[in-house]
Amino acid sequence: MPSVTRALFTVAVTAVAAGCSISHMAVNKIGNAMAGSGTTFASDDDPELIEAAVPFSLKLMESLLEASPRHRGLLLATASGFTQYAYAFVQQEADRLEDQDVAAAAAARLRARRLYLRGRDYGIRGLETRHKGFAAALRSDARATVQGATREDVPLLYWTAAAWGAAVSLSKDDPDLIADQPLFEALIDRALELDESYDSGSIHAFLISYEPARQGAEGDPYQRARTHFDRAVSLSDGQLAGPFVSYAEAVDVNRQDRAEFETMLQKALSIDPDARKEWRLANLIMQRRARWLLSRVDDLFLEKPGEDSGMRPLTVPLGRYLGEVR
Repeated sequence: MPSVTRALFTVAVTAVAAGCSISHMAVNKIGNAMAGSGTTFASDDDPELIEAAVPFSLKLMESLLEASPRHRGLLLATASGFTQYAYAFVQQEADRLEDQDVAAAAAARLRARRLYLRGRDYGIRGLETRHKGFAAALRSDARATVQGATREDVPLLYWTAAAWGAAVSLSKDDPDLIADQPLFEALIDRALELDESYDSGSIHAFLISYEPARQGAEGDPYQRARTHFDRAVSLSDGQLAGPFVSYAEAVDVNRQDRAEFETMLQKALSIDPDARKEWRLANLIMQRRARWLLSRVDDLFLEKPGEDSGMRPLTVPLGRYLGEVR
């Protein structure tokens, strides 16, 4: 463990254990350092190393939140961290396990769902810091409640929706959680209204995989997904693999368009991970998924198009917030 990280951990644990023995201001300063922007993780070229390191960072942030429970920056970083960790290292592993060990895959998906809900809860807590009673009001009238959110709330709106939506997509056996779909939908739609270019198109990237499952919306769901795809690619200058992978999974598999599926994944693989260091880790993770999907192409595509199976597991865009869990 690096000495700086060890020192931060020691101070954090001391703060939680000793209560008043360390000032609230000191804890907040450490929290600010943890939640601040950076590329320590996001620029790494070793996903396995990051997979091993992230849980420690998440637990450290949870320790800090015990001492400073309304630290908005820490709540955002913790929400995004749990969400991205669950998708990149738990849900994707569950998918890879499916063919070899169905029980292990199911257990991993259950764990991913728990982690997503943990991320959602931190996101809700973050929104509550500026909007008292937000959680209760959201369940009462979601569309009206989110109108009180401002551009400053967009990161928390986005990560709360991403975590919640991903949890719902893994919960076909949980009708109560499925019933929450209109709630996270209101969050993501409000985030889009307030700042559609947020984080180089992350909102659009998420909506690529959500639009085919959206209920009651006008128009062709695949065309809506295509519109979000085009915008996500434009806002990221075509340098993020995620939108191409999301479109291949959410649209091309449902439409049984094998040729476009393979084209999208090859485009994802053609991106140079070193071209944008702040996206290096995200691109490596999504390119790994692209290769896995290509290896399963004969299983995913039938001779005749099949019925749309409904809400598939959602792709969580991986971006700069991986660099803020450090």
